[in-house]
Amino acid sequence: MTAIGAQFRLMRAGWIFAREGVVAALPGDQLDGMPRFVWRIGRWLARPRARSRDRATRIGRAIERLGPSYVKLGQFLATRPDIVGAELAGDLSVLHDRMETFPIADARLAIEESIGRPCQDIFVDLHEPVAAASIAQVHPAVILGPDDRRHKVAVKVIRPGVRRRFFNDLESFFLAARMQERLVPATRRLRPVEIARTLAQTTRIEMDLRLEAAALSELAENTLDDPGFRTPAVDWERTGRDVVTMEWIDGIKMSNVAALRESGLDMSALATCLIQSFLRHAMRDGFFHADMHPGNLFVEPDGTIVAVDLGISGRLGLRERRFLADILYGFITRDYRRVADVHFEAGYVPKQHDPASFAQAIRAIGEPIHGQSAETISMAKLLTLLFEVTELFDMETQPQLIMLQKTMVTVEGVARTLDPHFNMWQAAEPVVREYLTKQLGPQAVLTDARSGMDAALGLLRQAPVLAARAEDLSREMDAMMENGLRFDSRTAEAIGKAEAGHTRWGRVALWIVAASAVWIAIQLS
Repeated sequence: MTAIGAQFRLMRAGWIFAREGVVAALPGDQLDGMPRFVWRIGRWLARPRARSRDRATRIGRAIERLGPSYVKLGQFLATRPDIVGAELAGDLSVLHDRMETFPIADARLAIEESIGRPCQDIFVDLHEPVAAASIAQVHPAVILGPDDRRHKVAVKVIRPGVRRRFFNDLESFFLAARMQERLVPATRRLRPVEIARTLAQTTRIEMDLRLEAAALSELAENTLDDPGFRTPAVDWERTGRDVVTMEWIDGIKMSNVAALRESGLDMSALATCLIQSFLRHAMRDGFFHADMHPGNLFVEPDGTIVAVDLGISGRLGLRERRFLADILYGFITRDYRRVADVHFEAGYVPKQHDPASFAQAIRAIGEPIHGQSAETISMAKLLTLLFEVTELFDMETQPQLIMLQKTMVTVEGVARTLDPHFNMWQAAEPVVREYLTKQLGPQAVLTDARSGMDAALGLLRQAPVLAARAEDLSREMDAMMENGLRFDSRTAEAIGKAEAGHTRWGRVALWIVAASAVWIAIQLS
């Protein structure tokens, strides 16, 4: 039944996209067969008023009607020009995660259920919300500290019913991804199901505010000695699954560039600090803030950047961190053969391709960028070109790098709003060089040796268990060779019932879809 519900929700989304003129705005002149027929139907269904709007406005209105899940999906796809194309990614990038606020009474109820205490015992005062997004909203509040003094805090509260709505819409996203893999073989390289799984996982994490509090705490520990960057302190006593309480930040939002300039801060230094902080987090720690848009970044009077709203974070293993550093350093130093070799060493490009040919393609990306002035050297452009080249060499999408790519493009965009002449490569070079020096030096050799020893000791500890399992497996294989492979009656009966059930519900779903199509046709006639 959940599959049938997902089909209906997907049909509703298609209907809304068609009525708001989104389908009509998509390039369909080069389509053939059924896709072209569906595109023509979508153009015919568009509202007359929708046809007069630009594509970005049409998309924004459709996603607003579809709700918070589609806002998140749109923001996610805005970072993936390899999937939706550069133009459509640009249209999606204007989506804002701003929603209507919900009543403060619902917020109080969520706080009390999550923490298990009356709201008046938790806060001296809880004010009306000052910001609302698709998943939660933020309230200013006042608490009594250990010194009996009043302190202002920020209280983030989950939106009522948001988990069920996201769960239902995610089913539709998975259905669409599976259909895309089955019906459009050329897109299998992009792993649409894996991308949907990444979106689902990050959304689930974002909806447990205890995990956001833990992420803030971890990032605070990692950056304790870093210059010019910090995160707000978490109040764990007033934090639960549906609420997180943290230090109130008095600073200027990075989105308010005019106020930052009027404050007399060094805008170029701010941009450099932002880029270098992100690269340190990604390469040194393997843990980074993955939603660093200007609305989530504040600047204090002394120039310290404070990152808030850590619902989305990214992690990189040692292999991915070294890959990132090698790629960036290879482009900085114009060592394109090294960039190509790193792709092959990581297993991202199939072995049947020629590394020299791949290096030639990488050179075609890097040389034009190095020939440009500082203000036009764009990481977003580099990633777009890299996606086009890697497709020629059958490189599959790497889910573990999706968040990294998304955040890197966002951070670069913020830095350029602060300083239009900002040179990302010049700012990144010291951090990348420092990381590679540590990774390739004696300390890195000792670290790798220690990791190898730990793995070997772990294997030795498991040796008795592995030997016992091998003995059991050998005994079972001997019995199989002697008696043959058999199914008992209960196994055969269970398989039969399962197959019958799938067939029956598949027929029901087809009849319901057909009936819905007939009903829509009657309504339109």
